[in-house]
Formats: sequence, C-alpha cells, structure tokens
Amino acid sequence: MTETIKVSEFPTLVGKELKPSAWIEITQERVNQFADATNDFQFIHVDPEKAAQTPFGGPIAHGFLSLSLLSYLNAQTAIVPENLVMGINYGSDKVRYLMPVRVGKRVRSKQTILEVSEKSPGQWLLKTAVTVEIEGEETPALVAEILSMLVVGTQNEEA
Repeated sequence: MTETIKVSEFPTLVGKELKPSAWIEITQERVNQFADATNDFQFIHVDPEKAAQTPFGGPIAHGFLSLSLLSYLNAQTAIVPENLVMGINYGSDKVRYLMPVRVGKRVRSKQTILEVSEKSPGQWLLKTAVTVEIEGEETPALVAEILSMLVVGTQNEEA
C-alpha cells in the first residue's frame, strides 16, 4: 500500500528499503499479449513446444515485460509526498537482466531509495534501486536503477 508523507520529510528517505510488492504470476497469456503489443514474437516467448527444446525448458517472459511491470509493482509499496499531482517515468540509469522468468513463475519487486532531490519547486526526482525477484529462485530476474519525477501541488490549489 502506498504511504504518504510530508514533502519536507521526503529527502530523509534516502537509504530506506521499502516492503516488497505482492507477487504477480507471469502467464502465457500475459507474455502473448506483450508480444502482440511489441511485435516481438520470438519463439522462446510464444511457442511453448519449441521453447521446451531450449535450455529454458519452456517459454520465458520478454525482459522488457519484466521491466514494464515495475510501474505496477513499485506503486504498491511506494512512499509519496503529500499533494502528489502525478508521477512520471523519468528513465533508468541501469538495467541488467540476470535470469529469465519462466512462464508460470511469480515475480515481485523490492525497492531501496537511493536519491531524492528537488529539481525545481514541486518537482522531486527519485532514484530507486529495484530488484525483481522470482519466487523460488536465488537469482533475481533483473536489477535496475529507476528514475521517477514526482510533481507535487500546493494545498491551496483548487481542482
């Protein structure tokens, strides 16, 4: 669940490890939908029979699918400033795929806040170290440093 704090406390979060997100299953349907959305139909993702003949033993999720789930997973346990107007994906400083996610496995994210800085009044840049864990596996699916711009309004603004 998202936690809200006073904007003045936001910089004190550096170094804080957040609770893990809930687990989400990587289904073949989700992988197929991602393939449809990105036109990436490589057999290791969408052909279970052919993928079973590879060292993976079956179909695996696209690396970018695992990465794209971070918006959903990270939001579950985020800490945000009061009067948040919007959060904007600002990019990544690092992304490394360490282990493929086999279809049928569940993943979750864990976050540690690395940096918080006010770039201009009401605009906070948040840098978070993120690990996507695979249930039952020692090696994570990916590690990344994710950048988010959080835009904060004032209490006196009208909707």
